[in-house]
Amino acid sequence: MPFDVQTPHAFAHIRTRPIAGAVGAEIEGVDLAGDLGDDAIREIRQALVNHGVIFFRNQSLSPETLIAAGRRFGPLNVHPIYKPLPGHPEILPVVKEAGDAMNIGNSWHSDVSFLEKPSMGSLLYAVEVPPYGGDTIFACQRLAYLGLSPEMQRMLGGMRAVHSDRILSSAASKKKRNAGRSTILDERETPEVQTIHPVVRTHPESGAKHLYVNEAFTIAFEGMSEAESKPLLDYLYLHARTPEYTCRFRWEQGSVAFWDNRAVQHYALNDYQGFRREMWRVTVEGERPI
Repeated sequence: MPFDVQTPHAFAHIRTRPIAGAVGAEIEGVDLAGDLGDDAIREIRQALVNHGVIFFRNQSLSPETLIAAGRRFGPLNVHPIYKPLPGHPEILPVVKEAGDAMNIGNSWHSDVSFLEKPSMGSLLYAVEVPPYGGDTIFACQRLAYLGLSPEMQRMLGGMRAVHSDRILSSAASKKKRNAGRSTILDERETPEVQTIHPVVRTHPESGAKHLYVNEAFTIAFEGMSEAESKPLLDYLYLHARTPEYTCRFRWEQGSVAFWDNRAVQHYALNDYQGFRREMWRVTVEGERPI
């Protein structure tokens, strides 16, 4: 089922309501802290594949129930660089205090694409939200691929790109990024991780082709210098976030977003200065892109 179908899909255990023409749907009738049966989990996963990102309102999750919900979709990743929620290594706390200047996630990206097996998906739970601002924008990379010319699709289909964690791994970067925000990177210097992935990846569940480069972690095309790669990468970064490919989610306390890192990119807006925001994230492990 394509992402740009606006009519709700018929499921037996959940109800879906698309929020935009390109990507994103709210899921009704689900308590993620409850004892969800296998059929409901299958339908939630299918809704994720159908819509790229799905949203749940009015959830009440503890660290334990958030972890348990994430594990229903696969093993959980422990972030290699960010410090976890104390006592819960699977949870990345995404916190911005009222006095912080910076937030986490304010560049377009697909989570941990620098890993050999990047994340399948991420679940983000809103613990505390500002009275306004702090929305997250998602962009459908299936539509981004389809929006390219046939010749560009053909060329990119034979290319691979280098993904790197350098914006997170160097000591200087960690010091800079830790200044003025409360989600903390481990400040020990760690070796840069680089991994090569196809520029166009095939979704393992839908079979659809998706553009798979992002400005946070993709640094060059395989066999080309960063300078040579930059003009085309810059074009693809802009194209990937074309407004018609996106949806924008307004958070409320107790909301959960579950996005498919194989199919979408996302961007966290930093427009709530003077207010506190706290989210908890668990990340489901994925497979090597093909």
